[in-house]
Amino acid sequence: MNKIVEALKGTGVFYIATVEGDQPHVRPFSSVCEFEDKAYICTNNTKKCYSQMITNSKVEISGMAKDGSWIRLTAKLVRDDRDEARAAMLADPTGPSNLYKVGDGIFEVFYLDDVSCTKYSFKADPETIA
Repeated sequence: MNKIVEALKGTGVFYIATVEGDQPHVRPFSSVCEFEDKAYICTNNTKKCYSQMITNSKVEISGMAKDGSWIRLTAKLVRDDRDEARAAMLADPTGPSNLYKVGDGIFEVFYLDDVSCTKYSFKADPETIA
């Protein structure tokens, strides 16, 4: 499994920070999948976070695992308009299959590019994941 996908799934819920103007916004996400060796997330194109992701593709993500460790990740989001990528997200157990359908006109997927990710813990030195 992709190390980034594994790290994000390990948190259960992770938080994505976007920016609108000079104001940061943080939201919980839980859907992540691997498709073509890349980590993918999804959202709805009617939400403010979607327009923020399109306007400024740079995001930061943080999440805490059950063992008390946490990750900090920076990435650039790249929109993928292929139905195959959407289908992969919906097929994943974390996917929002009860909210969206391929071809519904609102379901959007992004893959994480130029990723830097570090795992932290109070019990160990930081570990570079990507």
